[in-house]
Amino acid sequence: MTAPPAPRTPSRPHRQRPAGGLVSAYGLLALTALLFLTFSLVLPRTFPTLDTLDSLLFNQSIPAVLALAATVPVVTGAFDLSIGYGLGLAHVTVMQLIVNERWPWPWACLVVVAGGTAVGALNGVVVEFGRIDSFIATLGTGSMMYAVTGWITDGGRIVPGPHGLPAAFTDLYDSKFLGLPVPAFYVVALGVALWLVLERLPLGRYLYVVGSNPRAADLVGIPTRRYTVYGFTASGLIVGIAGVLLAAQQQIGNPSVGLDYLLPAFVGALLGSTAIRPGRPNALGTLVAVAVLAVGLTGIGQLGAAFWTIPLFYGGTLLVAVGLAGYDARRLRTGADAPRDAPAEPPPSGRDAGASDVPP
Repeated sequence: MTAPPAPRTPSRPHRQRPAGGLVSAYGLLALTALLFLTFSLVLPRTFPTLDTLDSLLFNQSIPAVLALAATVPVVTGAFDLSIGYGLGLAHVTVMQLIVNERWPWPWACLVVVAGGTAVGALNGVVVEFGRIDSFIATLGTGSMMYAVTGWITDGGRIVPGPHGLPAAFTDLYDSKFLGLPVPAFYVVALGVALWLVLERLPLGRYLYVVGSNPRAADLVGIPTRRYTVYGFTASGLIVGIAGVLLAAQQQIGNPSVGLDYLLPAFVGALLGSTAIRPGRPNALGTLVAVAVLAVGLTGIGQLGAAFWTIPLFYGGTLLVAVGLAGYDARRLRTGADAPRDAPAEPPPSGRDAGASDVPP
């Protein structure tokens, strides 16, 4: 006797995105265009030029990569404050292996990326299995990484010899492809890969469920600890890549340079959660946020603003990003963007998504 067929789940009716949802999703992208247009009108001789575009793509590639590294733990509801320290450790380790240990540069890069991955996994284990808040845990591991960085460099800088670094290594950052800086292609490739993983693969769906509703994740059988460790591991992998790029860019080992990238990375990750997919961290939103910051800082710099305007800009943007992210999350919980005649249903994503994010 055959079993009766399973009942078919009625498909959800197609609903057009309301105007408010369009503004929330693409407002940051429109702001980027508006800022670019404004600075182009105010600074017509210096801002809308190919030199400015090259400067944007060269100088903002590493902040963009590190912002993507910060995004992944945020998806799981955690924060990795060690990414700045990890960036500093990774880049001085590359320089140490190439300059002082005479390693071939491909092996040095592979070892550093693998080491960053291992450090990320260690962060996840400390947070989840040690039951330590992610702020405290990653701040502690970051401080230890900073100590290792000082031990490697002995408090000084690692300077290449008279022959410099291998040209193939520095070309990782200094070269161009199709007339554009190569680092821009790294950022696009990494952003697209991360978007595919988070938005199109079961792994990404599980990470979103763990971050939005750990209890629901436990109820449907998702091992929350394991997937949180996966998130930190991916973050460490990306930090290792950023460290290699920073070494190729700086061409000198500076033990304190990594901390300068910590605040921009989190501003980009948090502000990015208000774009494209408002209310949830996402890779494309992070890239849009980095573009807003890059255009704003470049325009401010060309206007001749004082040096202290940069931390003021980042700090104010961070407060705005956190406020907007909280507003988007509350709006998703209350369904403020849903049409009045739409049937009640849980939001497909966000802080209270629950088991609806789990793929069948």
